[in-house]
Amino acid sequence: MDPTSSGPGRSASSGPGRSTTRGPEPVTPRLSAGLVALAWVTQFLVGTDLFVVAPLLPDIAASLHVAPARTGLLITAFSLAYVVASPFAGRLSDRHDRARILSAALVLFSLANVATALAPSFGLLLATRVVAGVAAAATGPTVYALVSTRAQATARAQVLAVVGSGLLTALWVGAPAGAVLSRHAGWQAAFVILAAGTCVLAVPHAFVWRSGRTATAGPTAAAGSVPGAGTPAPGGRRGGGEAAFAVAVTALWAFSVYSLYTYLAVALHADGRAADVAWLLVVYGIAAVAGGQAGGRLADRAGAVRVTGVALALMAVTEVAVALVFPATWALTVALVLFASAAYAFFPAQQRHLVDTFPERATGMLSWNNSALFVGLSLAGAVGGPVVHSWGYPQLLYLGAAVAVPAWLLTRHRAGGRRPPGR
Repeated sequence: MDPTSSGPGRSASSGPGRSTTRGPEPVTPRLSAGLVALAWVTQFLVGTDLFVVAPLLPDIAASLHVAPARTGLLITAFSLAYVVASPFAGRLSDRHDRARILSAALVLFSLANVATALAPSFGLLLATRVVAGVAAAATGPTVYALVSTRAQATARAQVLAVVGSGLLTALWVGAPAGAVLSRHAGWQAAFVILAAGTCVLAVPHAFVWRSGRTATAGPTAAAGSVPGAGTPAPGGRRGGGEAAFAVAVTALWAFSVYSLYTYLAVALHADGRAADVAWLLVVYGIAAVAGGQAGGRLADRAGAVRVTGVALALMAVTEVAVALVFPATWALTVALVLFASAAYAFFPAQQRHLVDTFPERATGMLSWNNSALFVGLSLAGAVGGPVVHSWGYPQLLYLGAAVAVPAWLLTRHRAGGRRPPGR
């Protein structure tokens, strides 16, 4: 037996007359299906709160007597609050008890949603969405960090993909359900239900993560277990420049993805195909979930760096395909399935890469990653409108595909991009 595999507290001979004694090793708690389900539901509810606002904007405008164009500030306020608060929340979570931070964030999120439902004016409603954005910034990355540091290294990206599918499911299930509820019970009802759900979830989160010590995604457990995983520097520390380049890829990816998604319905309406919007979005959402699951499995088997590069390359090609076949609905359907499958395979692989490469600040890096996502999303919305208005939707897709190219080039220079020696 290899001497390094001796049990806790057991002496292992290293030669005649010499011995080394190893202290007790950290206990790695098992990541049960129940914990994964709890994390999934949390992401689903928080994701629904994010995505449900857009279809409720007309009802909110009518209720509070404001111009419909102004209500878009609710999404901007939430997104900006998330971008600013997420890195600070991640740093706080890395330095303190993650379970406690998560529970407190869920309670704050619940209170913000109650205040949203009760807001008597648009100004106060805007303030409640800022608070909700701050609370959301502390939930998602912390959930990802809790599950990733408990997951087995060979299944880390798969677990992240499963939990992340809660957010994607909110896109095509939670948001439409909230819109239907709004028509029958008022837009406030959606936020009351979300407040109740997240408040209830705060209780189990406060206790279920405290059994045993949380495993760390260290170099041995993570990066060295699969080919192509990021290899941490000695001591697990890496520079701020490398961290910035790592999450910049996510911002470019998000611009490419959300330039297509944000204006898809607008383009279909303008083309006289409003009846096709709902089912095309459902198909897109299902393909996105499937792509995320496939990306997680492939990242664990083939390496996170390799999967991020391939996903970005395929995403650029299929976004061009969507632009070319946009006038033909059934060809568009096939192209959207291919695009969503490739695009969303990137995200769990990117998360795994960050956890593997920056193990000592996993929550902080995942927070920066989510902030980068919102930056790309916001830029897609800001740039996409004028492009669609002036040149048309297909031209916006060509721009999105072009932006994916530098993202792909950045992944080509990542550590761990080549198979380690001996593998």
